[in-house]
Amino acid sequence: MTGTALTFSDDQADAWDRIAEVLKTQGVDIEDEALTPPDEGEGAVLAVIGKAGSGKTLLLAELYKALRAAGVRIVSGDWEGKGNADRRTLAILAPTNKAASVLRNRGVPATTIHRILYTPVYDPEYEKLAEWLAEGGERPNVEGLTEAAMDRAQEVFARTTSVPAALASAGLRGSDFITGWKRRDDPLDIGFVDESSMLDEKQFGDLKEIFPTLLLFGDPAQLPPVQNTTDGMVFDTLPKARRLELTRVHRQTADNPILDLAHALADPEVDFYRFEKLVQEAAAQDDRVVWSGRVEADLMARSPVLVWRNATRIRLIQAFRGAYDAPEAALLEGEPLICDGIELPLKHRKKRLDLEARGLIKGAQVVYLGPGKRAGFSRLHVIGAEDPRISAASIVKIERDGEDEPFMPFTARMGATFLHGAAVTIHKAQGSQWEEVQVFAPDIEIAARMGRVEAGQPLWKRLAYVAITRAERRLHWVVRARLAKPTGPLRIDDLSAPPAPLTLEEEET
Repeated sequence: MTGTALTFSDDQADAWDRIAEVLKTQGVDIEDEALTPPDEGEGAVLAVIGKAGSGKTLLLAELYKALRAAGVRIVSGDWEGKGNADRRTLAILAPTNKAASVLRNRGVPATTIHRILYTPVYDPEYEKLAEWLAEGGERPNVEGLTEAAMDRAQEVFARTTSVPAALASAGLRGSDFITGWKRRDDPLDIGFVDESSMLDEKQFGDLKEIFPTLLLFGDPAQLPPVQNTTDGMVFDTLPKARRLELTRVHRQTADNPILDLAHALADPEVDFYRFEKLVQEAAAQDDRVVWSGRVEADLMARSPVLVWRNATRIRLIQAFRGAYDAPEAALLEGEPLICDGIELPLKHRKKRLDLEARGLIKGAQVVYLGPGKRAGFSRLHVIGAEDPRISAASIVKIERDGEDEPFMPFTARMGATFLHGAAVTIHKAQGSQWEEVQVFAPDIEIAARMGRVEAGQPLWKRLAYVAITRAERRLHWVVRARLAKPTGPLRIDDLSAPPAPLTLEEEET
């Protein structure tokens, strides 16, 4: 390494050098900023693994900058342009919208894995405009667009590197320039995958088919995907020489009580009750850790309570809805939802791709904005999506304690399905972060009493680690099954993104 050496610790520097060496064998020299066409030979898969705060994201960001400086073209999920067999490309991916948005907020142009598997089809007239924005060259003449609109688009693209955002600034709607979505046919080049501990074996196989050179960034202390046939993560299957481990803690190293608690879980002498004592001690010294005797309803509207047991999740959701006097037969504006999939027959494949490409994939966090213009439709804000406002046919299922079947406040014949999102399981929270996180400790205590082990570690420690590292700024350790009354009604005015055209609402499903 050269210019970045002073910002890296020894383990990061070693990982950088190893990655640079492998990239060079693949025709990308980030030290001398030189590129050669990709080789048809065998590709390479590496993993950078480390616990929370070990500097994985910093390393990913610096590698992205180095590849861009070397002339590698960044492929996003919104536009790729014309293919070129000799061109070197990089795509930066995350399993969920929320995880991708965390990277984008740090200046890294990440997209979801799904948006790379399915690519947009542009209208030829507007494809020329997208090509000009991304590739440069002579400004095209596009009917209906003024010079001022073209200038706005160019300025927005320079700031955001997003073609849809640039075209939106010129007054275009998504339905004007995107005519549909297609499954990717051709492989790409280099792929970075953040939060790779969430990958299941099928996703890993798909990514290896698409990217000859693949770099995984993951946390070995998280919970392995439930779909895997083995106990570990996909990067555990790589040879040891291909796993680069970061051990030094970097993120807010000098003063972060949340990270201190996360790393205390590695001590085999720390049992659940000793850990709770550490939480109490941290809360007494720092307001970034809160020892709480109740769940705060206000926080549940934007960051769900994290639980282990499904029964706990259902009871907390019912308590939340009751606290806001939510009617049984309807949703209130501002209620949080979690997408549980899309129920559409094969003949509506294009509509499914439209919804998924807009961020409505399984596990997406959504805020209900109100009913659509037609029965069964909902206006929604997809948390973390680049274009968050959509309207779609919705099937909302709200489970009730002691009842096998959920009740449905409203439902379309088919469309996107949702569960309530005021509380979620810790497994589903992986890959997401919130400023403040409430962890329901009685559930973790039950896991500790059961003595279960996953991937060689006590299950309760993995649950606690994943849950508390979801907190960016403040951790609430909730020790009683009580709910504080909300301080005001649910709101949606804090969702600052302006409404995008609701192009999906008027279509028949």
